[in-house]
Amino acid sequence: MAFAVVTDTSGNLPKELVDQAGIYVIPLTYHFEGEEHTCLDVAAFDGASFFGKMRAGEPVTTSQIAPQTFLDVFTPILERGEDIIYICMASGISGTFNSVNLAAFTLKEDFPEREIQAIDTKGAALGEGFVALEAARLRDAGMDTLEAADYLRDYSWRMCNVFTVDDLMFLKRGGRLSNVAAIVGTVLGIKPLLKGSEDATIVAFAKVRGRKKSIKMLAERYETLVEKPEEQTIGIVDADCAEDADTLEELIRGCSKPPKEILRVPYEPVTGSHVGPGALALFFLGREDVRTALEDFGSISDRAKKFLTEVRTKI
Repeated sequence: MAFAVVTDTSGNLPKELVDQAGIYVIPLTYHFEGEEHTCLDVAAFDGASFFGKMRAGEPVTTSQIAPQTFLDVFTPILERGEDIIYICMASGISGTFNSVNLAAFTLKEDFPEREIQAIDTKGAALGEGFVALEAARLRDAGMDTLEAADYLRDYSWRMCNVFTVDDLMFLKRGGRLSNVAAIVGTVLGIKPLLKGSEDATIVAFAKVRGRKKSIKMLAERYETLVEKPEEQTIGIVDADCAEDADTLEELIRGCSKPPKEILRVPYEPVTGSHVGPGALALFFLGREDVRTALEDFGSISDRAKKFLTEVRTKI
């Protein structure tokens, strides 16, 4: 049975790619400067202004997608006789996955013959967007809904989501680490390396002193864990730090396993507001153990080790 592919704007896909792939996109909302906003076209988003105001202290709040929104979007698709595969951001960092499952349960009564499969990508940004593109490819190839859903869950597991942040205080402002940890990290110049974990949360997997070293470690993780790079497009997403993204791209293109292509996009405002200005992320398809590969905390100092322990939390 034919299925429609639906995702949301946290997938960070350029509108051009979304339109080409025939993907339905539900906008997430955020509140900024006293107003509610959405961002359906990341190419038109003024990231420099948005993240600049965040640096200056302007607060941002975000909202998950309500079940009613899913009912409104899904009902016409189901009425046309199509199944639905919904590509969702990590269940451990958003309640959206619970909302879509609640909507699916409600709709099953009216459409018992239709399938609604929600895919927990255990990631966000292009870690979600790439899964949506793969879902569209499977749809176009004529794959059955349930077979495609099983494939996409495995695909999501192998999608590596790794990133670093520039200013630890943005994690602190969102209540994601203690004030002491933020201060210690700032004084020591520690840059945590974070990843999408096996339980759909975000955890620190390493730490270094200095921005340049953190960018280099992202590239090193890619070179270690990537599979069949010559066949895939990988993603680099930045929150108003294009020069650092340039550096990361250069490192990856010059390594022993360069990818077929690199997609560069800015962070859209919802996911970007949670990682903060200066966040730099890398997304690629990796080994089966890409989410559980041995983590390297090295040895800077006992104080630094204590800080990294505190940073192991959802963001």
